[in-house]
Amino acid sequence: MDPLKNPFAPGAGSQPPELAGRDDILEQADIALQRILLGRQDRSRMLLGLRGVGKTVLLNQIERTAELRGHLTSFLEAPEDDSLARTLYPQMAGVLRRLSAIESAKARVLAAMRALRGFSIAFQAGSLEIALPADPEPGVADSGMLESDLADLFIRIGEAAQSAGKAWTLLIDEIQYLRNEELAAVIVALHRASQRGLPILFFGAGLPQVAKLSGEAKSYAERLFSFISVGALGRDPASRAIVEPICAEGERITGAAVDRIIQETRGYPYFLQEWGFQTWKLAEASPIPETVVTAATKASLAHLDGGFFRVRYESLTPGEREYVKAMAQFGPGPCKTAAVAEAMGEKITALAPRRAGVVKKGIVYSPSHGEIDFTVPLFNEFIRRTAS
Repeated sequence: MDPLKNPFAPGAGSQPPELAGRDDILEQADIALQRILLGRQDRSRMLLGLRGVGKTVLLNQIERTAELRGHLTSFLEAPEDDSLARTLYPQMAGVLRRLSAIESAKARVLAAMRALRGFSIAFQAGSLEIALPADPEPGVADSGMLESDLADLFIRIGEAAQSAGKAWTLLIDEIQYLRNEELAAVIVALHRASQRGLPILFFGAGLPQVAKLSGEAKSYAERLFSFISVGALGRDPASRAIVEPICAEGERITGAAVDRIIQETRGYPYFLQEWGFQTWKLAEASPIPETVVTAATKASLAHLDGGFFRVRYESLTPGEREYVKAMAQFGPGPCKTAAVAEAMGEKITALAPRRAGVVKKGIVYSPSHGEIDFTVPLFNEFIRRTAS
């Protein structure tokens, strides 16, 4: 098969050739985007799921839809080693620059810029270079308390967008990396903007624990957000994700080969792309038979073991690796923290720092009290396959 025509795109956040099984999520997001422009409120959304299920792909698609609908958009990844204030600052400045070109919004934009100038000084977030004067407005967004200052800013930006007949959509990926006070500040700012009927919509994406973290940060988060579970694809959408890109290139694949790919990947979108890529690469003729998938499975696992899985495993300390090795013994799905401790011959309390370290690195999470699970699909198999 011609390698130049390989339709599959394995990669972090790469747009797949066929975005199967996510129509409802995208349709509901589009409705929310349109409602906000009409002056009607709608819930912001959090896309939650394991790694490799396509959350970033969905955020990218929602951003494109928002721009087509006339929204001003800001997309960022939650910083692991920097503050939210410094990361979000240039995004907010960019929104105001764009709004400043609209005559009806100029007065509100100036007010927002003055607030942003004070915010930049309070949080040492940088300077705003723009033609309009923007001296700080004392007492607005300059207290150094992120929760109140970010709310002030969101209100000012929302008022500027409203006066321009526009809306602002903020998208943040990897939400779980926000510090508790940062997540709380975002929630409060969105809540204040919603209470005032301002045209601001938020879409976040993160690991499953984000719902719990949001509730812990602010109790009303469950009423502010729609928490949307993004999981593995069912058989029909998984099949479409493989078959339709191949057919679009004028080639075919047997039903047995498709079934084998779905079996090996468990329907996870990232793995479907990897297996599809390797299957196309190794196929010599159409229709592609199941025997090619057998070879593609070896190639896919070797590639994942050397990259997708290995990078995460190498980030762990020796003690943390022992912890995930113990977890892997229990197979797929959540396991009891008490059972892991027993398998390691340790007390649960003694293992708490290791467990916390692996959670902080985004490799495991707690689906419920007393349970632990991997955030990376098939990670337990990788450990049993490669870890000595």
